[in-house]
Amino acid sequence: MTDFHGSHDFHDFHDTLRSLRVWDTDLPAFDPDTAPATPLPLFRAWFLSAAKAGQAEPHTMSLATVDADGRPDVRTVMLHDADERGWHFASHATSAKGRQLAAAPHAALGFYWPAQGRQVRLRGRVTTAPAEEAYADLHARSAGALAAALVGHQSEVLDSVATLTRASEAAWERAEAEPDADAATWTLYVLDPYEAEFFQGDERRRHVRLRYRRDGGEWVRELLWP
Repeated sequence: MTDFHGSHDFHDFHDTLRSLRVWDTDLPAFDPDTAPATPLPLFRAWFLSAAKAGQAEPHTMSLATVDADGRPDVRTVMLHDADERGWHFASHATSAKGRQLAAAPHAALGFYWPAQGRQVRLRGRVTTAPAEEAYADLHARSAGALAAALVGHQSEVLDSVATLTRASEAAWERAEAEPDADAATWTLYVLDPYEAEFFQGDERRRHVRLRYRRDGGEWVRELLWP
């Protein structure tokens, strides 16, 4: 049986933590003077560059919201699209994030691509896409994604793993028998940013930070100290 309170584990954790290197690879250059006038083209270029550099799951991102008491909450979700309307992600409207966004429709997204020492941070207002777009989004994905959506109950208290297993097996059977089945609470969200920051790491810690900030209907670009 593992001892989670032993002194060996404590010292091993700290020794390992302090031994880890950051960006132990060649990092790309980034000249902010060449950046486009708006953040979307740069995001797409950086995303493609990260994927081609072998970054695992470059489409995963941190999503931060606030609860009813104004306390922050964060989790990892998948990017479903990025277009002129904003950055798309999906979840159940009845989930914790769905309830939080309904009450306070602002959020932050964070991408981290260590293969190239890059981060992208976005803050903006979140809206829901039409139901037909959420349906199309769900059915453009795998049978497993549909099955997971059909299970439902996201963020609710679960009494046992066995209960989850039974619900999942039933959802998989339905997803395979009814590939056009709908999950009524499945919602597609779109974050329209009013701020976007692009961070390029530098091995000498001269990191480049370029922020796009909305000023009325225009984007303002400005450098930030690292």
